[in-house]
Amino acid sequence: MESIAPLWLWVVFVAIVIAALFIDFVVLSKQGSHVVGVKEALRWSLVWVALSFMFNAFFWWAVKDSTGSTEIANEKALEFLTGYLIEKSLAVDNIFVFLLIFTYFAVPAAYQKRVLMIGIVGAIVLRTVMILVGGWLISEFHWILYVFGAFLVLTGLKMWWAAGKEESLEDNPALKLLRKVLPVSKNFDGEKFWTVENGKRIATPLFMVICLVGLTDVIFAVDSIPAIFAITKDPFIVLTSNVFAILGLRAMFFLLQAAASRFHLLNYGLAVILVFIGTKMMLIDVFKIPVAVSLGVVLSILVITMIWSSKTAPNT
Repeated sequence: MESIAPLWLWVVFVAIVIAALFIDFVVLSKQGSHVVGVKEALRWSLVWVALSFMFNAFFWWAVKDSTGSTEIANEKALEFLTGYLIEKSLAVDNIFVFLLIFTYFAVPAAYQKRVLMIGIVGAIVLRTVMILVGGWLISEFHWILYVFGAFLVLTGLKMWWAAGKEESLEDNPALKLLRKVLPVSKNFDGEKFWTVENGKRIATPLFMVICLVGLTDVIFAVDSIPAIFAITKDPFIVLTSNVFAILGLRAMFFLLQAAASRFHLLNYGLAVILVFIGTKMMLIDVFKIPVAVSLGVVLSILVITMIWSSKTAPNT
């Protein structure tokens, strides 16, 4: 798998991610368990978005410096921006499922932040592995792009069909399996994942939540990672745009949690985006849709869907 990024840029990226996670965990430990308000969520969301844009600017400079071409730097930076926007958009669907999980288990608001932080670290590790494997598969078997494309189109159609329908975890097979394998306490024990009842060590509901959040990310990674390979085959751009989108997931969760009802139609827009990206991937050897066009289409779909949602949002 070839990448335009030099080795030192990979090192810089890893250092930035480690530093960002360290700062986030330090802030988390100092604050302790508390309810994250809209202002705090908005502030942190802006921080993560700003960090992503600053990294993209640095990436643009690094590519220009190593290649001596402004045109190539512009193209690669645009690929990062498009990939970041797609991953950020698809992360919204993750958030709605997280909301469903937290509601089903009645997770106290003060404990949700820690669950999300652990989920983010797990998602970064998981997606790094999946991206490297996916990149190798594409480099060895070009035809797999058509498989990924068809899968995205089918996923988009399925998402459109399921949008607006009432969801429930009651019949979730993963949840049923976890309950069979693990004895689970009926009550939370602070932020602990394990507790002791009648002299036996058993899982708390919070541990079940962590497991389901992890499984959810596995499922959504299968959708989102092929989507970004339709934009670029460069593993550095695929990985960095994915990770920077994930880093802001915790703050975005609490931000959208307060405004979930105003984005009740967003899944329709995400479904259209998946179908578009899947179609783009299947046509890659026939007609290559420019990255700028892809960015414009994704942005337009998101804006239209958000306006549509706001105009039809139920009165609260």
